[in-house]
Amino acid sequence: MHCPALPDGFDLTDPDLLHHRVPLPEFAELRRTEPVRWIPQPHGLAGFADDGYWAVTRHADVRYVSTHPELFSSTVNTAIIRFNEHIERDAIDAQRLILLNMDPPEHTRVRQIVQRGFTPRSIRALEERLRARAEAIVASARARSGPFDFVTEVACELPLQAIAELIGVPQEDRSKIFDWSNKMIAYDDPEYAITEEVGAQSAAEIIAYAMNMAAERKKCPAHDIVTTLVAAEDEGNLNSDEFGFFVLMLAVAGNETTRNAITHGMHAFLTHPEQWELFKRERPGTTAEEIVRWATPVNAFQRTATQDTELGGARIRKGDRVGLFYASANHDPEVFTDPDAFDITRDPNPHLGFGGGGPHYCLGKSLAILEIDLIFHAIAESMPGLRLADPPRRLRSAWINGVKELQVTTG
Repeated sequence: MHCPALPDGFDLTDPDLLHHRVPLPEFAELRRTEPVRWIPQPHGLAGFADDGYWAVTRHADVRYVSTHPELFSSTVNTAIIRFNEHIERDAIDAQRLILLNMDPPEHTRVRQIVQRGFTPRSIRALEERLRARAEAIVASARARSGPFDFVTEVACELPLQAIAELIGVPQEDRSKIFDWSNKMIAYDDPEYAITEEVGAQSAAEIIAYAMNMAAERKKCPAHDIVTTLVAAEDEGNLNSDEFGFFVLMLAVAGNETTRNAITHGMHAFLTHPEQWELFKRERPGTTAEEIVRWATPVNAFQRTATQDTELGGARIRKGDRVGLFYASANHDPEVFTDPDAFDITRDPNPHLGFGGGGPHYCLGKSLAILEIDLIFHAIAESMPGLRLADPPRRLRSAWINGVKELQVTTG
């Protein structure tokens, strides 16, 4: 059945859409009537030589695509569902060097190396330092008089400092990572006036910075993840280029997404005061997972069909792009009871905020959960009376559910 809720020309990756809202009503109608729907686009609009993509909106179908990389490739057109229409194909292909855009077996090789830095032991070793940093971040924000921007003063700080701790970036350089990563993903937002060229230059800056770190560790090993990943290439470690692209991915996957989860989580608490009171009183261990489900910082990634196949009743041709809409999957009533409710006691919570499973399931999930837990515990202790001062200002983006500014006040 053709979905009646979507008018002609409605595009789930239109940056103007996420600039204002996540299209939950449209997702609900698609799940009900046409869970795998062809979304036409003007030829080349998303940077690809095609005329649209398939929108996958049900939880089960998103999981299926995610767990069958032999049918649905991350490499052919990368995982980014929409670029600027003027991007050169060479610039898209260059992104295949990022783990996010690899397929097995190359993805398997690189991930096996990289995951050494994300072992439970590695994350536990960071916990006390990150707890102290979370408390210091919140104390600094609390000391401000009048309203302040939660994004810049609180939400962005802990993810940046966690990356700095994880890979040994000096704390004084964290603002560089913040600036570069912002420019990489902000090309759809006119407020930032960031072009594709500036974004590409920022990506190059991150890669060069990381490659210099790798070269230094090869000369002078230290007790950090950089040494673990690059010090002995002949023993299955990353070369300098691979490490550079790994840090590039961290700058987005470990910074932008966690920052937005924390921001959306704070906004959810302030607009659901009964949940904030519950958190302050009981501190449920299920809180961080519900914040990620509710926020779903990455609204969509894509895959490309490697052969003709069928999904959700739709016939997909080899070469077709397939959009995985995680925000829709995370509101699927077939999986979640009362999915539109923000419920920090939700358990079980099989959300897809960290991906739909398979080879690309988020490598840094445990670190992200730790950061979210630590920052909200610190806020509950030091700023329990935090209040919303103004509505959030959202990022204009084709695929990131982002917040640029969230004005709050302690008084």
